[in-house]
Amino acid sequence: MNVGVIGVGNISRQYFEHFPALPNLSVRAVADLDVDRAAVVAREQDAEALTVDALLAHPDVDVVLNLTIPQAHAGVALAALAAGKHVYGEKPLALDIAEATPVLERAQALDLRVGSAPDTVLGTGVQTARAVLDGGGIGVPLGAAVSWTAPGHELWHPAPAFYYQPGGGPLFDMGPYYLTALVTFFGPVVRVSGASSRSTRERTVATGPQAGTHIPVEVDTHVTAILEHASGVISTVTVSFDVWATRIPLFEVYGTEGTLSVPDPNAFSGTPAIATAGDREFRDVPVAAGYADAGRGYGLADLARAIETGRPHRASGGLAFHVLEIMEAVLAAGARHEVVALASTVERPALVPLGARPESW
Repeated sequence: MNVGVIGVGNISRQYFEHFPALPNLSVRAVADLDVDRAAVVAREQDAEALTVDALLAHPDVDVVLNLTIPQAHAGVALAALAAGKHVYGEKPLALDIAEATPVLERAQALDLRVGSAPDTVLGTGVQTARAVLDGGGIGVPLGAAVSWTAPGHELWHPAPAFYYQPGGGPLFDMGPYYLTALVTFFGPVVRVSGASSRSTRERTVATGPQAGTHIPVEVDTHVTAILEHASGVISTVTVSFDVWATRIPLFEVYGTEGTLSVPDPNAFSGTPAIATAGDREFRDVPVAAGYADAGRGYGLADLARAIETGRPHRASGGLAFHVLEIMEAVLAAGARHEVVALASTVERPALVPLGARPESW
């Protein structure tokens, strides 16, 4: 499948790094507001450097990889669909469900596919953990706890301002990794409650040419939520840009017969560990599922193969929409001090079998 990439900023390097391992994907064209940067990337990828309009009109581009900033996700996706292209984008799917709804409706009307990051959950780390849960390794799952915290992306990112604008913050930037894993494990969420706050700490860029630049903060920087899954599992989630250090476990699942330690869903690999009622000592779990040696782009390759075979793709727009509604509902619950019910639902994506390849399975 021929790919047109819109947006060749920081994250695009991770996609380009893994495309050579995905023979069913070929970068045909790139576009970016920074024309010079697009030209450099086009030479590196042996692709054409085009304007956005020219890329969307290109007859050889089958799917648009949308790597723009969150504020542009929905607009670029709608333009790609209108041009008859499938679209796969970075997370979040849109700034809110009002923006995301017409994207999915338009895709359905045109019989086109929408996919969305994160595809990290398709790697061996999360998929092996999923296999443990599906196989009853800790009995019946009862609850899960996630705690992702950091001081803030301004300490490492050369242009971090968008992380503090709508569509960013710890919930919309990091939350999708953990929420997607939770839905992959336990199915859709039906109700949420939550609370959030916004630190008054001064944010300035720490590295790169913008070092010392003040960053206006327009989003909440510390968020805690309780999720009630339709399956009965209760998940607690904390994400924060306000924590300098912590010893809280990142991701654990608690069952009637044991505890599962889940590797970071912000990575494709990692080793799950399990402690059972019998010994209560954690032991590593051998790889049992997932795309091996995966990286960003594997979700797009999975989508391309799904189109070819007529099956659902795993990193789907429907899953991303449900995760987006969870995040929106968490903030609404905190603002209104009430429990918020979700309107959307989604099927758990199929497990990735051990040894599968996204271009051939």
